[in-house]
Amino acid sequence: MEVGRFQAVIFDFDGTLGDSMAAMMRAYRIWADEFGVSMDALCDFHGVPSRTVSEALLPADLVDRASARIEELEVADAEGVVALPGAFEALAALSDSRRAIATSCTRPLINVRLPATGLPIPKVLISRDDVERGKPSPDPFLAAAEALGTDPTRMLVCEDAPAGVKAARAAGMKVLAVLTNYDADALGADWHVPDLSHVVFDETADGVQVELR
Repeated sequence: MEVGRFQAVIFDFDGTLGDSMAAMMRAYRIWADEFGVSMDALCDFHGVPSRTVSEALLPADLVDRASARIEELEVADAEGVVALPGAFEALAALSDSRRAIATSCTRPLINVRLPATGLPIPKVLISRDDVERGKPSPDPFLAAAEALGTDPTRMLVCEDAPAGVKAARAAGMKVLAVLTNYDADALGADWHVPDLSHVVFDETADGVQVELR
């Protein structure tokens, strides 16, 4: 099935390219216990920057300390972080002018998690620290498009979380979602696949042809 031709592709990291769920949950269990937060309250914040989680769930006077603590816990634990099916092939199929990562991870965190997967590291890598507002704001995807020198409306975003889909839509981009953590109804993307092994990325002289298999 043909998806279309795009100038470039932007990938989310957690849940799209890499599986860091076990490490993430270990960190958040410690954090939730320390700050008196129910783990159930965290369910709606997948794909959202950790500071946004702290701002939503804690009093204002605790936000700075809580944000620093979850960052400390997550950066210290990359055990078991691995590449998801099809991730290596997807990145390897594209040159640096046609690929980017835009993640809700901070720069220190993505600098730990991405190397742990063994995936190739794109030249354009937008972290939460590189933009004023994180997902579901469009800022991360617009920053990636600007860095690539491409028209946002001719970009494809690969995502796994509702916040990321919303951000991509706000940026005017098409979205291909992987069903790592949510079903198609919850994501509402343009296309849905179990993982990136079901997608073929074919770079040509004038863009990237994307097909589902």
